[in-house]
Amino acid sequence: MEKPKHHILVCGSFRAQGAPQGICHKKESAQLLPYLENELSDRGMTDVVVSATACLNVCEKGPIVVVHPENDWYGEIDSEEKMDEILDALEEGQACETYLISE
Repeated sequence: MEKPKHHILVCGSFRAQGAPQGICHKKESAQLLPYLENELSDRGMTDVVVSATACLNVCEKGPIVVVHPENDWYGEIDSEEKMDEILDALEEGQACETYLISE
């Protein structure tokens, strides 16, 4: 397997000591996972991997999405439309400034 060019992390609010806590899972961040996988496939972006994560500790900005290796952190990603904007920017080799919470 070839190493992916990008890795998209979606906060799932998982905690080592039990049930999910925080905001991301309450705002249904897990619903983004199948959408992302389908959208990446439709766009031919086969060099991108998607994973759900444990809590990323930025609950006040949730749902959180992180794109590596760029280390771009996006907040309040609660719709397919917002995710599309991030993917559009990623395809262009840029960050989506609208939702960026880190520089």
